[in-house]
Amino acid sequence: MPDKIKNLKELKKIIRAARSRGKKISALSGAFDILHPGHISFLERCKKSGDILIVLLNSDKSVRSYKGKGRPIHSEAARAKVLSALVPVDFICIFNEPDPRKALAVLKPDIFCQGDDWGADCVERETVEKHRGKIKVFKKIKGFSTTAIINKIRGVAKKQ
Repeated sequence: MPDKIKNLKELKKIIRAARSRGKKISALSGAFDILHPGHISFLERCKKSGDILIVLLNSDKSVRSYKGKGRPIHSEAARAKVLSALVPVDFICIFNEPDPRKALAVLKPDIFCQGDDWGADCVERETVEKHRGKIKVFKKIKGFSTTAIINKIRGVAKKQ
């Protein structure tokens, strides 16, 4: 399996070549800390919105900045490795900022996929639209949440 984990400079070259062949680029971002069926469904739906799917993965530092102490559960290297094994994912780029706007400004995807928990009015919208991209919102699959899974595990651990 080729290495799917790339930096922004590498991805910029890959995107340029793909666009010259008429390919459409989709991107999404997230922590993907404990992978669950909701993540898989989201990735599959995002992949259908373009020819190449790039996952902008929050670094450990980035996740801690908005999820707090104790997160992420898995390191960025472990999360990237798991994502790289998934068929819908073409490339992964780890970013350190609290949100992926800097990476989006470089990559300029045609489509930025977002869950309905953030919606089309997400912080990434201005950056995406400035570069002629569109926000595509997907309905979140109910019953799956990394935070809920972590809380459930911690609840079970406390009762033992």
